[in-house]
Amino acid sequence: MRYEIRIDGHLSDTLAEAFPELEHVVMSGQTVLFGSVVDEAQLFDLLARCQSLGLHVVEMRRMPDD
Repeated sequence: MRYEIRIDGHLSDTLAEAFPELEHVVMSGQTVLFGSVVDEAQLFDLLARCQSLGLHVVEMRRMPDD
């Protein structure tokens, strides 16, 4: 499964390192984290990391598999 998580604002390189399994790109005032997620447990872990770092998740969506 591939997911995209949109975060409000620009993630610093240090914060982006908290998500080594995902790639990221900054666009339109948001940081987009994206990549493969193996199961729901990993997805919930990613969201928990966002919350623990005080990041505001604007949107999360499943992307079509390649």
